[in-house]
Amino acid sequence: MTEEQEVATIPLVEERLDVSKRQVETGRLRIQVTVEERQEDVAVDLAQEEIEIERVSVNKAVSHLPSVRLEGTTTIIPVVEEVMVVEKRLMLVEEIHVRRKSTSETRRVPVTLKSEQVRIDRSGDLDDATTAPASAGADS
Repeated sequence: MTEEQEVATIPLVEERLDVSKRQVETGRLRIQVTVEERQEDVAVDLAQEEIEIERVSVNKAVSHLPSVRLEGTTTIIPVVEEVMVVEKRLMLVEEIHVRRKSTSETRRVPVTLKSEQVRIDRSGDLDDATTAPASAGADS
């Protein structure tokens, strides 16, 4: 190549893509939760025990100390004392009989129950074509 020949210059062009995101408000939701109270009657089983004490006179000589015993619903507690005779003996003076009586009844008892109610209000245009994919399934 000689100096007299011209060199042709071909410019190269390149495109570049700059991608960015921005937030766009397409609508608003307002969620309100309220608590409601209501009275309801609930059936409740109530149990009650009464104790009845009866002192039973025995006055019988015993050779050893009787133990506390249970006969049905009655608990028998022996009471002894030593008495002077020519010899010393245990004398069963009395027994204390303790009986249990159980009763059960069903009563209606008022109970306060609470439940939450939710209300959702939408504001703004959610049907915009640019936001359609983002809002898909939001209405279900």
